[in-house]
Order: sequence, then C-alpha cells, then structure tokens
Amino acid sequence: MKDFRQLKVWEEAHRLALLVYRLTGTFPKEELYGMVSQLRRASFSIPANLAEGCGRDGDKELARFVQIAMGSACELEYFLLLARDLRMLSDAQHSEANGTTVAVKKMLASLLRRLRATSRV
Repeated sequence: MKDFRQLKVWEEAHRLALLVYRLTGTFPKEELYGMVSQLRRASFSIPANLAEGCGRDGDKELARFVQIAMGSACELEYFLLLARDLRMLSDAQHSEANGTTVAVKKMLASLLRRLRATSRV
C-alpha cells in the first residue's frame, strides 16, 4: 500500500479538482445537474482513482487505476472545451484549467510508463 499523498500527480490532480469546483461555482443554476456535475465528477475522479489505486495490491493494480484516472482526465478535457464553447468559461479560465489538465495527463502517462516497466520485471 502506498500513500497517495506522496504522489506529485495526485497533488496536481487535487489542485485541478479544486480549480474546477471554483470555476463551476459561477455556472448557471440550470446546469447544476448537467455541465457542473459532469465537470466536477470528471475532475475529482482523477485524484480519487489515484488514491484508490494506491490502496490496492501492487503496481499492476495501481497502473489499472492510473489508466482510469487518465480516462477521466481526457473526459475533463472535453467538458472544459464544451464549457468554453458554450460560453460558460472564458478563454482565460479554459486556458488555465485545460493547461493544468494537460499537465496532469502528462504526469499520469509518465507514472503509467514507470509502473508498467517495474511490473514486467
């Protein structure tokens, strides 16, 4: 069992979830169960899956949850784009959140490569 708080990618993903919560706080009330819910669920799924994977048995299991986190990050990237195109996010807000999402995806990819390399040994 690993401590998920020790992972830099978890820290960044947690900050991303906090950012998404802050940004979606200004969305129209009629989007509470639409875009707000989707954006928030995708954002907190990333650090939550990292935490769950750290509680599992070994690197192979952790790698599986890192892959799930990557899927959530890709989903978030799309929802951010949609929110911008629907004018719920400004270009600057989108740029900040999307940039952080892309950075998290790169960190997840790097972690996944390392985990796969060690689990083959």
